[in-house]
Amino acid sequence: MAKKGTKVVARRGAPAARGTVELLVGTTKGAFRLRGGARGAWTVEGPWQLGSKVHDFVADPRSPRNLLMTVAGGHLGPTVLRSKDGGRRWSESSQPPKFEPLAKRSKKPGDDGTSRGLSVKYNVWLSPGHRDERNTWYLGSNPQGLFASDDHGDTWRGVDGFNLAKTYYAWTGGPDGTPDGSMLHSVLVDPRDAAHLYLSMSSGGTFESRDRGATWRPLNRGVFVDFGPVPYPETGQDPHCVVLSPSDPDRLWQQNHCGVYRLDREAEGEAGEVWTRVGLKLPKAVGDIGFPIVAHPTDRDCAWVFPMDGTRLWPRTSPGGKPAVYRTQNAGRTWQRLDRGFPEAQAFLTVKRQGMCLASDDGARSAALALGTTGGEVWLGTGDGESWRCVVRHLPSVQSVRRAGAG
Repeated sequence: MAKKGTKVVARRGAPAARGTVELLVGTTKGAFRLRGGARGAWTVEGPWQLGSKVHDFVADPRSPRNLLMTVAGGHLGPTVLRSKDGGRRWSESSQPPKFEPLAKRSKKPGDDGTSRGLSVKYNVWLSPGHRDERNTWYLGSNPQGLFASDDHGDTWRGVDGFNLAKTYYAWTGGPDGTPDGSMLHSVLVDPRDAAHLYLSMSSGGTFESRDRGATWRPLNRGVFVDFGPVPYPETGQDPHCVVLSPSDPDRLWQQNHCGVYRLDREAEGEAGEVWTRVGLKLPKAVGDIGFPIVAHPTDRDCAWVFPMDGTRLWPRTSPGGKPAVYRTQNAGRTWQRLDRGFPEAQAFLTVKRQGMCLASDDGARSAALALGTTGGEVWLGTGDGESWRCVVRHLPSVQSVRRAGAG
């Protein structure tokens, strides 16, 4: 289950020692909790739901003993499991996410332009609601659907302003799309305003709501599309991951199928509506295609990406078999390669959209990052990502890595 020096434990919900990094890991064969530090052995707790695909496993930052995970496979269809005691006991949502049935006059999904009649294949993304809405959660699914819960994930309802919009099919292009299936992800809540939401879709683009999801509008200006007839369409882009800067929610970062972008909402006029492609400053031999992106906790100009090979058949592995994280500290004008500790060659790592996160923040000192690979490894990067080491090996293929208690 883990590399030598990593202890595998069976206990559930034990408190973490002070200063310990704690990560929640979703994999294709269950969920795990990892604990450790910059040095020394790590413990692996779990698995939960062994054999089931867990796309996301999240602790509620408003109440960290509250845990949610998306589950598919085994004897369960796509559903959500919830715990209120740190993982000791779990219960299934009594009303999992579900699209509305077909309208009376519709013969097939899409006849009325909405998502009616579609079936959830799997649940992709979990986001805690605003800090003042303590029991609220949001969820994104495949096919693209947005769902909300106001009772800590027990019952889920569709967000009608998106799912039942007459423009749903025009926005999403329908349930087909990317190789892994079209999905809704990166549900973001403005920490200053519970009514201000963002979502992103692969494929479909990024959208914004100012009224808790009652209405939505595209937010894709400046985002390039190299796989369609129109290079800069209003919708149809393929964002892989979009995040808010924790220190400035007016700064958004995006890792897209077609590059790395920055958006500054506070800018006056049209400038606050147009994404800037900052990934073109990455080395041409590396490119700016990948899945995850992470924003620094206190520095709005700092972010990290994990580029992947986007050439030819799009292998989605480390370019040249030489993995590295790249960091910008000046809003994307320049990037630094951070590869200390990674293999120097023949290491074809793949990290998915939820597979990289902020692991800890020492305040005035540096932040730590974590990433998980489809090869079942979890890596810790200390010193703002300057130095990396593999802390756990031999897990199932990693779908997501989340900082416990931080969403």
